[in-house]
Amino acid sequence: MPLIDAELGPRPGPPGLPIAAVLTCLLLSINHTGKATLIEAWRIAAFCLTAAARHRLGLPDINPEDIHQVLASSRRFYRPFDRLTTMLDPARHDRRARLPQQQADALATAWEDDDPEHSRKRELLQDIVTALVLTPVRWAKGQGYLRHFRGDVGIDTTATPVFARPPRARRSTGELIASTEITAGWHHSAGNGPPEYGYSATLTVAARTRSVLGSFPQLALGLVLDTPHKRIGANAITTLKPLATLGFPTAFAAVDRAYTDQQPAHFARPARELGYKLALDYKVDQRGAQGSAHGALLIDGHLACPLIPGRLAQATTGLNDAAIRTPLEELTALIAAREPYLLRLKQSANADRAIRLQCPAAGTSPSVACPRFGQLHQRGPSRPAAVDLTDARQRAAHPAAKPRVLPPTPDHKTGELPRICHQHTITVRKDDLGHLDKFRQDLAYLSPAWIGTYKSARANTEGLNGRLKGHDLDLSDPKNRLAHGRVAQTILVALLVTVANDHFLDQWRHIHEPQDEPVTLADPSKTPAEPFSSAPPEGQSRPPPAP
Repeated sequence: MPLIDAELGPRPGPPGLPIAAVLTCLLLSINHTGKATLIEAWRIAAFCLTAAARHRLGLPDINPEDIHQVLASSRRFYRPFDRLTTMLDPARHDRRARLPQQQADALATAWEDDDPEHSRKRELLQDIVTALVLTPVRWAKGQGYLRHFRGDVGIDTTATPVFARPPRARRSTGELIASTEITAGWHHSAGNGPPEYGYSATLTVAARTRSVLGSFPQLALGLVLDTPHKRIGANAITTLKPLATLGFPTAFAAVDRAYTDQQPAHFARPARELGYKLALDYKVDQRGAQGSAHGALLIDGHLACPLIPGRLAQATTGLNDAAIRTPLEELTALIAAREPYLLRLKQSANADRAIRLQCPAAGTSPSVACPRFGQLHQRGPSRPAAVDLTDARQRAAHPAAKPRVLPPTPDHKTGELPRICHQHTITVRKDDLGHLDKFRQDLAYLSPAWIGTYKSARANTEGLNGRLKGHDLDLSDPKNRLAHGRVAQTILVALLVTVANDHFLDQWRHIHEPQDEPVTLADPSKTPAEPFSSAPPEGQSRPPPAP
């Protein structure tokens, strides 16, 4: 509310109903009926609240027997929401009429142009959405429910259809008329279902990978509503930035192939700058050898020795999605055989996001034996050491047990060899791979570590999408969000996700928290909320569990 009140400022004339009262009744409507509609919210405000609750919200009493008072009450209830959407809309227009497509396109540019006022309103709307969605998250963190959250997140985009017709041509004149939702579009999902007309909701989820011990609620940590298939990577970064204000750690960000396809400057690089590692999947034509840098081959997102056997380098080339989801034993063996040839991280990213990678034949514990490396670097013969053949670690560490790199015969001249062969380590800067940097990830593709991270995070992401489109709350039903306009749809979806987070917390507490244990208050000093205010009302921020 401080964000809204600061933007609204003083206004002439009667104050009208408080916007906070309308939003509170919308939350009640979503919680009890699953509908984010003003008519249901007004019915609760007019007929279902106690006198004390009405007084606290600033709602005047009405006589339900007086039809004129009832009608006037409904009109007064709608006006604050209309005032809110008008205030935040960079392209305010009549949302009840279908405009000519050319006129609608001109208005829609306000959602994408560089006009300072338009940009400010878009950012303010997103700040309000983020403050709403993170309110239950801040409370859960203050209560200690997220103490086992390691920082792994899943990011996905899901369809949010609207109750509006798509653009069409007039039958009489052939003129193309726009939809009442001028910035909506067709959302094409990865499955075989038909496209849906509306918006795309980018959701970031608190994910739990297989290596994490302990349980925590899988909450939505961020939301952005946008035109389908636009700013996919940028919207994901928008959801990640506010998490730093909560003091959460950063670990892996698991995303599907829509994000892998984004330009590095739109997703991969900003995500790494925020401290996240990437767990990615690839399309059929992107698997296998993807490029090179300093002579090292980029294979499924990892730089490898240029002399890696072709059978290993091409192990995933041309494989379809079914073969990747359930890999056969042969593929699993090939993926495991790749590991010794992968370049090892020598130094993590510096301030310029450059990393140092080491040749697999270099160092005190090389993973491969390379005659080219020994010839170039004049490695002296090592003293023979006794090996306990009953010790598996000693057997694996012996040079004879390591894979041997086979250079071509005759080998290239020394001056023609790639840089990775001349040096023990190479520095990979953010521009060295060019557009191929979008493929680089931090876990070996299809390795046990990748499967434990990527598949678990994706399961959490799809699970949250399914719960948002379930029986109690159905984000996929446009009849639950009837108000027209992108601002109205954005606020209503944010309220739905906020209530959903509240439901997820209650369900998790019912399973993991003893019901007879008293609820302690969150310490605001332990849950920094900048730049968003999360000060709870006086007393408990949430009601105690039912006895």
